[in-house]
Formats: sequence, C-alpha cells, structure tokens
Amino acid sequence: MATRYDGTKAEVSALNAFIALQRAADSVEAATQAEIARSGLTQSRFGVLEALLHLGPLTPKELAGKLLRSKGNLTLVIENLEREGLTSREPSKEDGRSFTVNLTAKGRKRIASMFPKHAKLITSALSSLSSSEQEDLRRLCRKLGKAQTKGGGHD
Repeated sequence: MATRYDGTKAEVSALNAFIALQRAADSVEAATQAEIARSGLTQSRFGVLEALLHLGPLTPKELAGKLLRSKGNLTLVIENLEREGLTSREPSKEDGRSFTVNLTAKGRKRIASMFPKHAKLITSALSSLSSSEQEDLRRLCRKLGKAQTKGGGHD
C-alpha cells in the first residue's frame, strides 16, 4: 500500500518507505508475538529477560537503552519480573541509589528454554530475504536508527 499523499517527491518517497518499513516490522512482530504471549510474558518482559540472558546484569538505565524504552516504563516491568522470581536486584557498590538487574536461576531457565524457538520464528519470518539482503536490511535499519538518535535524520 503506497501513500496517497500528494506531496513533494521526497515526501512521497519517505512516506512509502515508512509504510513499507512499518508493515514489515508489524508482520515480523506478529509472527513472534503469539509465542511470547503463550509463554505468559509481555514483549517488554521478554525483552528484559533476553537482554539479561545475552548481556548479563544491567542497570535499569542500560536496559532502557538496549530496549528503546524509558527507564520509568521499565520500572514496573522489572518489579513484575522480580515478583515472579525471574529477576533480582543487586545494589550498586559504587552508588547506593543504583542497582543492577540479574536473572535468577528460574528466569535463566525460562528465557533459555524460550529463546531458541523465538530465534527460529524470526529466522522463518525473514526467510524470504537472502543472508545478504538480511545484512543490507540490518545495516540500513541501523543507519536509520542512529540518525534518529542524533536528533535528525538528515545526512
């Protein structure tokens, strides 16, 4: 579906690219969302567990940066994961006001058992692209994302 906006050539091109990007992202997310929901987790809870599994203990600020969420948004997610016994908090030795979030044995077992299926779903969802196309997509998305975090989007 292309835009019907009658703007400049640059606007129409950007809008069409945005529509395609959003529809593709929604499609891939839908392919993985049902499995995450069946596990009893939200996308945010899954994201926190996955980040901790692959990156190790992180502060809420680091988690927010990795997951592109606000620190305030993650506070409730972290509290809920802790209440379920999937994560724990450890006070920072350097700053008593700060803490790191860690996976518990229960949390590690849960996300480690889920992640291989998640990876297979993503692999399947992206299988219409060759490895080279997937790398091009990764590179372009990264470039686009970095441009936005620099406060612009213009090269």
